[in-house]
Amino acid sequence: MDQKMSERVDLLEQWIKESDNVVFFGGAGVSTESGIPDFRSVDGLYNQQYDYPPETIISHSFYRKNPEEFYRFYKNKMLFPDAQPNAAHKALAKLEQQGKVRAVITQNIDGLHQAAGSKEVLELHGSVHRNYCTRCGKFFGLSDILGMNDVPRCECGGIIKPDVVLYEEGLDQETLQKAVRYIQNAEILIIGGTSLTVYPAAGLIDYYRGKKRVLINKTATPMDERADLVISAPIGEVFERFLTEGK
Repeated sequence: MDQKMSERVDLLEQWIKESDNVVFFGGAGVSTESGIPDFRSVDGLYNQQYDYPPETIISHSFYRKNPEEFYRFYKNKMLFPDAQPNAAHKALAKLEQQGKVRAVITQNIDGLHQAAGSKEVLELHGSVHRNYCTRCGKFFGLSDILGMNDVPRCECGGIIKPDVVLYEEGLDQETLQKAVRYIQNAEILIIGGTSLTVYPAAGLIDYYRGKKRVLINKTATPMDERADLVISAPIGEVFERFLTEGK
C-alpha cells in the first residue's frame, strides 16, 4: 500500500476510534480473499462458459423448470464449505465487540461474517446455510445439502430450496427495512468490496445521511465521487490493521 493510501487508512482508523455508530455494507469483494469468486470479476462466474448464462441458471423460473441443472451449477459453483473468514470479516467482528460497529449489511450468502463472530448481520440475499423443504418447511443445513445427490429432497418428497434470493425474487422486506434504519442512523458508513451495481441492494446506501461515507474497493465504482473517503485497495489489507493489538 502506497503512502497516500496508508494515510487514508489512518484517517479511517481515526474516524472509527472516535465513533460508536459504524455500519458496514459489503459485497462479493469481501469474500474473494477467502477464496470465494466474485461474480463480476475477470475470473468470476460471469466469465465462465456454461450451457446457460449464470443469470439464467440462478433465476427463480429456471430453478422451477430445471432443478437438476440449477443444483448442478449451485453445488459446483456457489458452495464453498471450506472457506474461512479473512481479515475483513475478523476485524468487523472485533470492532462490533468493541462497540464500534452496530451492524454488518451484506450481499453475500456465505455466512463468513457470522463465522468470524459478528452478531448483527443482515443478509440481503439470504444464506447457503439455510435450506427449507418447499412442501413441509423442514429446515436443512449446508452439510445436509452437500450430502444429497442431484436435487436435494426432504423425507416428505418435497424439493429442498436454499434460502437465497434468486433472480426474479424479491428481497426480504423486514431485512431491507432494518438495513435502511441502520444506514439512516449511522455516523460512519463503510462500503466495501462491492461494485454497487446490484439493485435494489446498492440503492440502500442512498439512505445514508452523514458526512463520513467510506468506500473501500480495488476498482472504481459509480459512487466514488459521492464518497467522503475512497480507499482503492483490497479490503482485507485495509482491515488487517484493525486486528493488531491495541487497535
